[in-house]
Amino acid sequence: MQDLEMRHLESPKVGWDYQKATARLTSLVRRGAFFSNYVIAFTIILTLNFVLPRMMPGDPLQAIYGEEALLAMTPQLETELIARLSLDQSMSQQFVAYILALASGDLGHSYYYNQQVLAVILDFLPWTLLLTGTALVISTLLGFVLGIESGYRRGRRLDKTLLAGLMFLNGFPDFFMGIVLLLVFGVVFGMVPLSGALTPYSGLEGFPLVLDILHHLLAPLAALVLVRVTSAYLLTRNTMITTLKENFVLTARAKGCSEGQIKYRHAGRNSLLPVVTATGLMIPHMITGALFVEIVFSYPGVGWLLYNSLLTRDYPLIQGILLMVTLAVLVTNLLVDLLYSKLDPRVSHAR
Repeated sequence: MQDLEMRHLESPKVGWDYQKATARLTSLVRRGAFFSNYVIAFTIILTLNFVLPRMMPGDPLQAIYGEEALLAMTPQLETELIARLSLDQSMSQQFVAYILALASGDLGHSYYYNQQVLAVILDFLPWTLLLTGTALVISTLLGFVLGIESGYRRGRRLDKTLLAGLMFLNGFPDFFMGIVLLLVFGVVFGMVPLSGALTPYSGLEGFPLVLDILHHLLAPLAALVLVRVTSAYLLTRNTMITTLKENFVLTARAKGCSEGQIKYRHAGRNSLLPVVTATGLMIPHMITGALFVEIVFSYPGVGWLLYNSLLTRDYPLIQGILLMVTLAVLVTNLLVDLLYSKLDPRVSHAR
């Protein structure tokens, strides 16, 4: 009783927990270093996009808009552009004006389309998002399922066939696969359209319009999926082979779980983390691959827009597209890193 009364009368311990404070400070430093890498990369991208046109010989306005545009430009428009780009000011003042313009969404003026660069890009962006997003989802899911089935049947006929076939397809570039599909199924058999994202002047609405869009999407989508499916397949297959040797899989077999439960619920679920990483790393390659595939099929996305801007030497539009693409890749890598640390807390502790 006396011991209980003494413990009750003791005041609570108040003090500085050095270990917890050190761990919290270390976590904050690691998190700050993680985000600072992306901030530095973002700053370098903005700086290069600003400096490179101004480092070209000759008039800065000519370096940005091209000689052809200046020949067709009126003196009033030239004076307005010089004032808008702050070309009559110092380099530091120009950089500040450039950052303020980007913050307000002003990427410049496209003289070919006679519109703001951001408005032009947003007109073509939905088609690229449709193509790359659909290709990413289909290639990831298809590669994941095929990898599980191939890893579960390692050394059998299905595994050897899938491994050889997908490795063969992975050796082709996206644009070459697009050319082959266009020649075979477009020119020879006439099964897919040769260009465009929908039939012009068709007047289609509702479900027939959706079918027409999917019909035009089929060939460029197949070109991307056939080449990109191998990455998710190989990672899933290799992880599946390793996971099947783990003790929890042997325990699941001993409990009498079905083959489907072992493949997908136990082994397949633990093979998901590498696939998430591969999906994130695949997005930049998918974007660049889609740019070339859109040129092959004349698909009206950002890739076709970039090709057309190169032909017309629309320098503000070229700079705007490259800036948007690099920022999209940077943001995608950041989101994948954050998602991966949530799925596997060991990654955040390792940092």
